[in-house]
Amino acid sequence: MKYYRLSILLGLFIVMMIAKGCDNSICRQPEQIFERGQKVTEHFTGDTWVQMLTTDGANFDAMSYNVTFAAGSRTDWHSHPGGQILYCISGEGRCQEKGKAVQHLNVGDVVEIKPDVVHWHGAAPGSDFVHLGISTQLSKGPVSWLGAVTDKEYNNQ
Repeated sequence: MKYYRLSILLGLFIVMMIAKGCDNSICRQPEQIFERGQKVTEHFTGDTWVQMLTTDGANFDAMSYNVTFAAGSRTDWHSHPGGQILYCISGEGRCQEKGKAVQHLNVGDVVEIKPDVVHWHGAAPGSDFVHLGISTQLSKGPVSWLGAVTDKEYNNQ
């Protein structure tokens, strides 16, 4: 009997929230975990923002960052001498290693990019995309930027 009353009350609460336009925090979309950061244009196509999270490469030999891509935006082709790890946390994305098929990325995917592998990553055409990135083994040298990903390369699924 208690469960029956509870389910009626819960149902009424949901109906009230819908009728109110769902302006209560319970109904809002989840907020982004980290700040969007600064808009970047060099080495990116489309609207992209980067928020550095850790930058003490001397002590940790790594750095981490939150990257927010607007739908259709992407990095240039590039490689990391020490490799890179991507943790997909929002939206739908794409990643491609040179000479391989485009990989479709979803929330919860983890991408391990081996040292010196030429690749790009970014948002799918119809979705914003957020990933946390970690550049590892910074002592091996800086990222090498190799030129823009063409629309044909981006759309070659």
